[in-house]
Amino acid sequence: MILKKLLLALILLFLIVFTGTFGYFFLEGWNLFDSFYMTVITLSTVGYSEVHPLSHEGRIFTSFLIFAGVGVAFYVFTMITEAVVSGQLQDFLGRKRLESKLETLHDHYIICGYGRIGKHICHMIAKEVPFVVVEKNHKVIEEIDKAGFLYLEGDSTQEEVLKKAGIERAKGLISVLRSDADNVYITLTARGLNPNLYIIARADEEHVEQKLKRAGADKVVCPYLIGAKRMAMSILRPAVTDFLELVTPAEHLELQLEEVRIFERSDLVGKSLINSQLRQISGVIILAVKKITGEMVFNPPPDYKFEPGDVLVALGDRDGLSRLEDLASGRKKLEDFF
Repeated sequence: MILKKLLLALILLFLIVFTGTFGYFFLEGWNLFDSFYMTVITLSTVGYSEVHPLSHEGRIFTSFLIFAGVGVAFYVFTMITEAVVSGQLQDFLGRKRLESKLETLHDHYIICGYGRIGKHICHMIAKEVPFVVVEKNHKVIEEIDKAGFLYLEGDSTQEEVLKKAGIERAKGLISVLRSDADNVYITLTARGLNPNLYIIARADEEHVEQKLKRAGADKVVCPYLIGAKRMAMSILRPAVTDFLELVTPAEHLELQLEEVRIFERSDLVGKSLINSQLRQISGVIILAVKKITGEMVFNPPPDYKFEPGDVLVALGDRDGLSRLEDLASGRKKLEDFF
């Protein structure tokens, strides 16, 4: 409200300055700079002497200018002070900065909801991929702002909000609202806005999984079902559970599971697993290969030949995985490691 009043007052002030400048220009025959300067010192009531002696008509015009403009000028200064003190000006400028950042986002992810699950997702992917959080709860927005994440305040079930989040340019969307119905609606809307979007959706009820897939979700995650399976595995197969915890991505863990894509310019293309000497170069273990056709090759044999577009599911430490990424991307050649 204050910002609207401030904008209106600034428009009025501009009109008065414009009128005063051209009034002196036509009435007194002064140049535009002297006319503008006379208008400014009149409105600001600083008490400087007149730029040039005024005619009778000029004095009458100055009197009307003072009555009309001084009040508006003080009103503008009051509005500016109030906007700064109340924080509305900072909020407005902050929103403009956020909108500018959102307009420059490409190949990013949209996180719908910053609840318990959404919060963990944001912290886990923060250093890996660009993303924006869409949240409608203002108190939660303050928490997101403190965390330093890019956000958009609004209802993610609304098409306009998703468009503001740059869904047409986004790479993926993760819907983790507490309501299954909202997640289905968001999935359906997002798929319609961007057919190529990779969508992951949360489902609290198992029967909702098929609805989400029919709505367009590429992957559906049931947190309660996953938690139940993990706890059951801890009882039935504790060693397997320990291994899974060992390779779960985290900064403090030595071993990590990673997927690495092989590019056409890589030296690995056309070479077999045994001839590539990946174990000697990086120390990683290739657990599986996902081919460009979608076929998954588990525990690939030594004579498996790598092809462009293959995605390697590798287990190793961070340094070893980095060497594998350099080799698979073509940034480094095989001879660079020997």
